Amino acid sequence: MEDFAQPIVNGILLGGLYAIIAIGMSTMFGIVKLVNLAHGDLMILGSFLSLSLGTWMGIGPLWTLLLVVPIMYFVGFFVQGFLLNRVLGKEMEPPLLVAFGVSIILQNLLLMIYTPDARSLMTDLAVKTIPITSYLNIPVIYLLDALIGVAVITILYLLFQRTYLGRAIRAASDDEVAARLMGVNTRNIYAKAMGIAMMSAGVAGVLVGMTFTFYPHTGPQYLIIAFGVVVIGGLGSMKGTLAGGLILALSQLLGAQIFGPGYQLFCGYVVLLIVLAVRPQGIFGTV
Repeated sequence: MEDFAQPIVNGILLGGLYAIIAIGMSTMFGIVKLVNLAHGDLMILGSFLSLSLGTWMGIGPLWTLLLVVPIMYFVGFFVQGFLLNRVLGKEMEPPLLVAFGVSIILQNLLLMIYTPDARSLMTDLAVKTIPITSYLNIPVIYLLDALIGVAVITILYLLFQRTYLGRAIRAASDDEVAARLMGVNTRNIYAKAMGIAMMSAGVAGVLVGMTFTFYPHTGPQYLIIAFGVVVIGGLGSMKGTLAGGLILALSQLLGAQIFGPGYQLFCGYVVLLIVLAVRPQGIFGTV
């Protein structure tokens, strides 16, 4: 068990990061029934915004969240309000193509501005650990990722359940026509929902940048992680997103421990296929 203690702890903590990476995509699917193919690139945009703001203002990555989060809200509002809303209701393909176009534009824009070099958000927390036993340590950066991830998901849940905006978003999601008859501007509500989803993506981008290196073209890598998490947990379910993040991260790290690091992704997506075979709608999804 000593050999598996560290991967289990790391997997649980990494699951919190995976959950916050995926929560924006899961939220928008639950509200608009839209698979946002630009989600990973928008998240990486948050990483680069933090890098630029931190360098310009001389502040740490966590402090840049005070600026990155509101900026990402307006980015999300613009993408949904002025691009995606125009093609909603016109079958599935147009929104997917628009989101794919946003992804390509963002990747190339970041490539032109920042070059293809590897970047990271430097912080002392990345090398600190909390010793528990002689064979078990808790990485401080993973612990921070997990705590912030759970906090953000909890805040989003309370926002959607306890506020007027949250009720309006849920009404527009349940029945768009009825929501319009009750005076809800559904297009504006969708844009605000995307802004909120991108706020969580901005937080995820900063945490990813503090934990791993990133490039202008790494957005699709995190898009795949987000897909895996929401499919395992159930599209549109917040508690499913948290459970999916834990399951995917644990399966990857335990698979790497048993079979070797080269099998980490393979083991994660074997678990994904098993969940799809047994429960296609996801653990907390509805038919």
